[in-house]
Amino acid sequence: MMEKFDTVIIGSGPGGYVAAVRCAQLGQKTAIIEKRATLGGTCLNVGCIPSKALLDSSEHFEHALHGAAAHGIEIGQVKLDLKKMLARKDKVVSEVCNGVEFLMKKNKVTHYHGFGKLLGNQKIEIALESGKKETIEAKNIILATGSVPISVPGMETDGKSIITSDEAINLPSVPKHLVIIGAGVIGLELGSVWRRLGAKVTVIELMPRLFGTADKQISSLAQRTYTAQGIEFLFEHKVQSIDKKGKNVTVKAQNKAGEEVKIEGDVVLVAVGRKPYTENLGLEQAGVKLNNRGRIEVDRHTFATSASGIYAIGDVIEGPMLAHRAEDEGIALAENLAGQKGHVNYDAIPWIVYTWPEVAWVGKGEEELKEAGIEYTVGRSLFRANARAKAMEENEGQVKILADKKTDRILGVYIFGPRASDMIAEIAVAVEFGASAEDIARSVHAHPTLSEVIRDAAQNACGWAIHQ
Repeated sequence: MMEKFDTVIIGSGPGGYVAAVRCAQLGQKTAIIEKRATLGGTCLNVGCIPSKALLDSSEHFEHALHGAAAHGIEIGQVKLDLKKMLARKDKVVSEVCNGVEFLMKKNKVTHYHGFGKLLGNQKIEIALESGKKETIEAKNIILATGSVPISVPGMETDGKSIITSDEAINLPSVPKHLVIIGAGVIGLELGSVWRRLGAKVTVIELMPRLFGTADKQISSLAQRTYTAQGIEFLFEHKVQSIDKKGKNVTVKAQNKAGEEVKIEGDVVLVAVGRKPYTENLGLEQAGVKLNNRGRIEVDRHTFATSASGIYAIGDVIEGPMLAHRAEDEGIALAENLAGQKGHVNYDAIPWIVYTWPEVAWVGKGEEELKEAGIEYTVGRSLFRANARAKAMEENEGQVKILADKKTDRILGVYIFGPRASDMIAEIAVAVEFGASAEDIARSVHAHPTLSEVIRDAAQNACGWAIHQ
């Protein structure tokens, strides 16, 4: 007899597994299908989590080399044990993935290890790991299949010296010269890891600056800092080809003037972005339409696709490819399916670059506000004026608050500094509740903490900064 469910989710990344848990909490008989041996999708297995483990380890390594002495800690010869560092990363990944598996069991979500394909009429065929096939039926089907690295003609990878982010978290040795194509979040974070561990790093980028449409001033500040740390940037360079000869790889690019530039390295990381994973899912057969960018078309409020009873969330639909955005969509969709009113406030979604210092923002930058014709006030505060940052020897960076000139409502906040990724949550909450700059300026922040820089910037926006 065919197994029937209220809701079946294809894909167990942050969007998929969170949707599964919330559906189960709301009383639905739920199943999740995952082709990997472990749950968690790209984020937990080869993306967010392993990269952050390596970022943290490499931060400790660099601090031992260059930062500890300022605190009166003398360290002898610092030695890198890359094998142990990678093993620690794998342990972190395993523990987090096991945690997701525990959540499935706790919430009585049925887990199918296999590849799910839509058959139409609310049926899904699962090609199981055993080689057998099983068909199940669901009232609701959620597509949360995530994304994969973009492959570009002329930039074919071999998994060894020409790699994607999947291999960049498992390099067996530190490259002498790592050439990164793409100055996005992935390229900057993995470039930071290997630079700290001893590699020369060159980043080639087609665009004229970092972070796309994000605030230009913060982008420039971050770029100067990364350059001072030793990362070389080649902006407005279009890669023409990648040639491998022996142990060397040559990247040929064309600069803004049309001149050919050759960059030689031993490892090339192709990090030009990601694309939605929609292949072999049976979308056409089920009546699920894609837009001209290859993403699944959905109603932005209900996440319903063009096929009745089929929904999609996360990287496969339009919007920023962020794990926490997919999580929120998973919760909202599960609540909608249960008759509640789930919602996602896309204006309150944080963006984070986990370099050091970190970069984090919510909302719009100055260029976007000017283009939209919105009048605004600016408030700034520097970390070097913050007591806790001084105590930590972390003086780089600033907080920038943009508030509506008429209403004082917060329109955008940018943080470039230590632990910006943790600090930005306060801003996400403020934007969610429609807070003003004065609301933050008059909210007590514990002393001494890094978060006081946010309050100082808010006071500055209000025209009465105390510590400036």
